[in-house]
Amino acid sequence: MNKPAPIVLAVDTNDLEVAKAWVGATDGVISVVKLGLEFYTTFGNEGIKAIADSCNTDIFLDLKLHDIPHTVAGAARAVSTLRPRFLTVHAAGGSAMVQAATDAMPSTHITGVTILTSLSEKDVADIGFKSHALDSAVGLAKIAVAGGARAIVCSPLEILAIRQNVGQEITIITPGVRPADSSGADDQARTMTPREAIDRGANYVVIGRPITQSFANGAQAMRERAIELAEQILN
Repeated sequence: MNKPAPIVLAVDTNDLEVAKAWVGATDGVISVVKLGLEFYTTFGNEGIKAIADSCNTDIFLDLKLHDIPHTVAGAARAVSTLRPRFLTVHAAGGSAMVQAATDAMPSTHITGVTILTSLSEKDVADIGFKSHALDSAVGLAKIAVAGGARAIVCSPLEILAIRQNVGQEITIITPGVRPADSSGADDQARTMTPREAIDRGANYVVIGRPITQSFANGAQAMRERAIELAEQILN
C-alpha cells in the first residue's frame, strides 16, 4: 500500500504477545493503534511503551478519563511520558476537566468522548440526557472543544452535525463502524460502514474484531484482511 488507511486498530486483548503480533501484522496498513482500559490496567505504562516501541504507528490511549479536574490532570501527567497521539476523556466531565487534561499533555490530542456507541436512544434517555443522542453528542463535542480538545469520538450518525459545529480543524474519530461483509453489530448500537463514515467527514474509523479475528488463521491472513478493508476505504 502507498499509505496507511485512516483505520484505528482496536487492540482489545490482555495478552501482550498477541497485541504485538496484531500490531506487527498490520504495520503500514493502519494509521493508529488503540490501547484501551483493559490493556492499560493489565500492563500499565510499560505495556503501552512495549507496543509503541514495536511499531511506527501512532498510539491512541483510550482511557476515557472522567473525574474532577485535579485528578484528571494527575492521571494525564502519569501517562504523559508515553507521548500518545490521542488520549480520551469523557466530555461529560465538563470543559474545565478537559482543559486540565489539555494543560497536562499539551503535545497530545486530548480527545473528547461524546455518547458511547454501545448506547441506544432508549439508553440515552434512561441515563437522563434531556435530548436525543444526536443533540447530546453535539453539545458534548462543543464542551470538549471549549476545553481545548483537538479530537472528538462520536458515533458515525453524529459526524455531520458535529463537524458543522466544531469546524474542520478538529479530528473526528468514530467507532461503531462495521464492514458490509461483517456479521453482526457486536456491542455497537449505532453503526455504518467504514467508507460511509469517512465519506461523512470522519478522519479515522476504529475497527477491531473484523480485523483481529482473522489472526486465528495466522498473521498473514490478518494482514490481508486489514488490506482488504483499507482498500474499501481508500478506493
